[in-house]
Amino acid sequence: MTTSGGVLGGKSFLASARPSSNVEQVLKNVEWPEQFPFKEEDFQRDDVSPDSLFYKAPRFVTHIDDPAIAALTKFYSRVLPPSNSPGVSILDICSSWISHYPAGYKQERIVGMGMNEEELKQNSVLTEYIVQDLNVNPKLPFEDNSFDVITNVVSVDYLTKPLDVFKEMSQILKPGGQAIMSFSDRCFWTKAISIWTSTGDTDHVLIVGSYFHYAGGFEPPQAVDISPNPGQSDPMYIVYSRKASTT
Repeated sequence: MTTSGGVLGGKSFLASARPSSNVEQVLKNVEWPEQFPFKEEDFQRDDVSPDSLFYKAPRFVTHIDDPAIAALTKFYSRVLPPSNSPGVSILDICSSWISHYPAGYKQERIVGMGMNEEELKQNSVLTEYIVQDLNVNPKLPFEDNSFDVITNVVSVDYLTKPLDVFKEMSQILKPGGQAIMSFSDRCFWTKAISIWTSTGDTDHVLIVGSYFHYAGGFEPPQAVDISPNPGQSDPMYIVYSRKASTT
């Protein structure tokens, strides 16, 4: 599947807007087009069968290697609210049997939203969980301004309605709350969206950054490269933003 063309669409936007091959520079000084530059076909996938079938059987495996997991956990240890902080609520979307938070991490409320109930039941960090396919129903069933942090690990590339999901995230985050999207270069290839499988790592940063930008309600997104051993283990990238504080 090819991506959409045109001056403001698909690959041409990625090629013109990407200022540097350095991941951490990609989202600096981006001249965003007025309208969301990607088209419906950019979110199509090779495997169009229902995701509920694909994720029906639990997968008690990790989807990035141990050094990448350790790098992500270390990043979380720096940016997540301290364990057992009063009143803190966290949402892990596209969650599984492990969220890669620091060992022993606890909060009063940590919600997991994923596709497989057996996996979610095994996730010891969660205080509750919801089984929901965001590609069928992108509505996040929570009250506005209710979460301090939203995390997503190596799954943003599967979202076929990303703007809807990111708009929902903006609604349910508390003012100043943070959304953290992490991803690598590994995925279930047939289930990842076309714009993802046809582009590379730095373009992926720009794609995720565009979701924050065009969803509205977020501060300018930022990117961090936390890859532990370049060329030797899985790369690991973070694109994050905070919900704009009300005035």
